[in-house]
Amino acid sequence: MASFHTQKGVLHQLHCIAFRTLTLTRSPLHPSTKQAFKFSSSTSEPHAFTVSYLITQCGFSPSSAAATACKLRLETPSKPDSVISFLERHGFSQSQIRSIIKREHRILLCDPHKVLSPKFRFLRSKGASAEQLVHVVTTGPRLLSRSLHKHIVPAYEFFRAFLLSDAQIIACLVRNSCFFSDGRVPLNTKMLLDNGATRSTIAKLLRMWPSILCSCNLSDTILELKQMGFDSSTTTFSVALLAKRTVNKAKWGEKVEAFRKWGWSEEDVVSAFKRQPYCMLNSPEKIHAVFSFWVDTFGGDSKDLVRYPIIFQLSLQKRLLPRAAVLHFLASQGLRKKGASLVTPFLVTEKLFLERFVTRFQGHSLRLLEIYDETMNVDNT
Repeated sequence: MASFHTQKGVLHQLHCIAFRTLTLTRSPLHPSTKQAFKFSSSTSEPHAFTVSYLITQCGFSPSSAAATACKLRLETPSKPDSVISFLERHGFSQSQIRSIIKREHRILLCDPHKVLSPKFRFLRSKGASAEQLVHVVTTGPRLLSRSLHKHIVPAYEFFRAFLLSDAQIIACLVRNSCFFSDGRVPLNTKMLLDNGATRSTIAKLLRMWPSILCSCNLSDTILELKQMGFDSSTTTFSVALLAKRTVNKAKWGEKVEAFRKWGWSEEDVVSAFKRQPYCMLNSPEKIHAVFSFWVDTFGGDSKDLVRYPIIFQLSLQKRLLPRAAVLHFLASQGLRKKGASLVTPFLVTEKLFLERFVTRFQGHSLRLLEIYDETMNVDNT
């Protein structure tokens, strides 16, 4: 088996380090070292062979090995060697194996052919690639300690009811490796369904933001959104959940303050959030930049955006500024109807925008297209 450190001199040196670590830990002459490991009277002292193995074969530091050896006892190298060999054969690097063992050290006690191999075969049978398996296990090694038939397979079947393909389930697992090992996911899913969320909303959360379903106190967020007037059966509800679960209180306050600086009230912020929850996922800098464009450059009223907060999601350089330049030219030539909507030109697709505001004006179409392309290619950052 290929070990992490194969040179004899290095092995000898690390064995000496391990011995000194244990000696210093027990020595009253080195209280600072003893304090660093924080051994309590209720915890057994680290096993010498285990410390040595973790250092020489797994690349642990002496202190990390000693701390882990208080919770793990290896009698012989046979089982841990077979586990490391198994992971190496499946494409895991030395640093990845070390990370896995640090977080899920008890796998060193298992028979990899009986415990690990069936889980790998199951996920491979569902379409997971070797690279995806390495990613999933490295980021969420608890999966290796879960029972295949009691936990992993039932969890897979549970989510198969919401997601239409094995590929989608594996993609969710790649995004959030705790997907199958976190008991909060089915509980939060049931809570959402009981509160009126649709199966399509659950599917969207699983595909795009599975971490929401792993969160604590989700019921508080659901209640808060319902009190704000959100309908849990709508598609915007999942985005509102994302905003509320990922933007902490301080950041939320900074964004509200950014809106207030441009004349919005608290009610305006709530109204805009209900129309387009994504608006609270923008940074304060993006919020200020869009307002500056709308008010200072385009000449609009900041209150216009209460009804159309989707404007905050559009790119300044690729949509807002180029289209505004075209509209300014049309207005200067008297080609814009008085009272025409300020917002509609920014919301339509590019094909429709070019048809309505560029090519239809045959005498000016070349100039309009030139203005449009030039403004889009200007670095406005």
